[in-house]
Amino acid sequence: QVQLVESGGGLVQPGGSLRLSCAASMIIFRVYTMGWYRQAPGKQRELVASVTGGGSTNYVDPVKGRFTISRDNARNTVHLQMNSLKPEDTAVYYCNAYYNGADYWGKGTLVTVSS
Repeated sequence: QVQLVESGGGLVQPGGSLRLSCAASMIIFRVYTMGWYRQAPGKQRELVASVTGGGSTNYVDPVKGRFTISRDNARNTVHLQMNSLKPEDTAVYYCNAYYNGADYWGKGTLVTVSS
């Protein structure tokens, strides 16, 4: 049973930073494309950033230049460094793992950006 456990969410002021982490339990972590999604109140879940097993990254336009996704294949972890946070970044952030039709989700961690 694959488990993804997110951590690092919290309350931060606009312009601040947070670092989210996701610990994964799958045996062959390096083959999975890992992603961070978010869901704001009243909105659909959306992709924020992803990183392939080989390290190729992808970001949605609203977070480019502010967020950085990274992975540590030796520790089965993926991180999302979020800088210059804005109130519109407020959402529950979910970790996702995908490989060859297998799709796994964490339970999410809440990020609130407010003064």
